[in-house]
Amino acid sequence: MKKAETDSGVRSGLTSDERAKMKAMEREIKELRQANEILRKASAFFALAELDRKPKS
Repeated sequence: MKKAETDSGVRSGLTSDERAKMKAMEREIKELRQANEILRKASAFFALAELDRKPKS
């Protein structure tokens, strides 16, 4: 009943649609943070690999 009242605007709070969108956005944020961490680690790895390379003579 509370859910129907919220969805119809009688009760304040997030509607079912807003709640679903929020959950999807939170999931996307989590995935983007994980991808960002992977890229950050890869960048550090390749930066160190570049420093370890022998200079061309």
